[in-house]
Amino acid sequence: MQISATKRRATGPRRWTAALAGALIVAMTPGASAGGDVAMPAASDWRNPGNTVHIRLRPCGGDRMCGTVIWASDKAKADARRGGTEKLVGSNLFRDFRRVAPGEYKGRVFVPDLNRTFAGQMKVEGDAMTGKGCVLAGLICKQQVWKRIS
Repeated sequence: MQISATKRRATGPRRWTAALAGALIVAMTPGASAGGDVAMPAASDWRNPGNTVHIRLRPCGGDRMCGTVIWASDKAKADARRGGTEKLVGSNLFRDFRRVAPGEYKGRVFVPDLNRTFAGQMKVEGDAMTGKGCVLAGLICKQQVWKRIS
């Protein structure tokens, strides 16, 4: 029993870091063209690298973008429930992302596995979105590349 509990603790931070990175990646995908200095795009859909979560990004007030989960695998839903988020589909994961440079965005990311919100950043290049998130004053960082699906 002691070993099992230790394993759970060890995977928790990794799951959190992966979830945060995934959220950050998605959040920064407002769909700007590579290197282009364009206005906020119309709604676009993105999938994470494991194709377990799909997000719809759309304007959510002024110059801000938000991302809502439109589909999730059973495993992603179960992970979210274990973290305290009962309903993953429909959750607003990316909140108030704003453009800070051409193709670059910053905002807040809700991590369902932890039931917490963190700061995040994203870079969009064509149909790929790279997100990065760090915790503990930059000691633990994670980066992922999401793909546009529509």
